[in-house]
Parts: sequence; structure tokens; C-alpha cells
Amino acid sequence: MQVENRFLDDLARVANGAVGALSGVREEVEALVKQRIERLLADMDLVPREEFEAVKDVAAKARIEQEALEIRVAALEAALANRPKMATKPKRARKSKESSTKPPSQSARET
Repeated sequence: MQVENRFLDDLARVANGAVGALSGVREEVEALVKQRIERLLADMDLVPREEFEAVKDVAAKARIEQEALEIRVAALEAALANRPKMATKPKRARKSKESSTKPPSQSARET
């Protein structure tokens, strides 16, 4: 009976050693995977969450201001369209250089 107990004890020790070695390998693999993922994310040049939220808020504010300006422009265009047209005065004809250089008495005689 003692032979069987010794054999089982040895077998239990080997199994415990294998489990301990496997858990060490597992921890090492996890550390390597984590390191690789962190390096990959760093290379992707991702934006931190705080920066993203700040830019998102600025964009939302700009959108609201743009919509308000669209309403304002539409109101101004409607007011301009409803405004009565003013009569425009005809433009005065400019005098030519010849008529401006001659004295008034001469230009009256020529006609």
C-alpha cells in the first residue's frame, strides 16, 4: 500500500508543478498580449475620450448657432422680399470734357 501512496504522492507533486508552470505561462502570455495591444493602440494615434467629448460639445454648439443663423437669414430675406420697391432716380448724364471747357456763352451760340 505504501508503494501506491508514494506513486500517488509523486504524481500529485508533478501535477502541481505542471499547474504552477502553466499558470506562470498564462500570466506571461497575458502580459505580452496586453503590451502588444497597448502598443497597437498607441500607434493608432487615437484621441482621448475627454478631447472627443470636448470637440463633440463644440460641434453641437456650432450646429445650434448655424441653425439659428439660417432662421435669421430666412426672416431677413422674407422681410426684404415684402419691402416695397423704391423708385430709383435716373442718373444724371455727365458733361463731356468739351462742353465743360467751353464758356456757357459759346456753347449756347453753337447750338
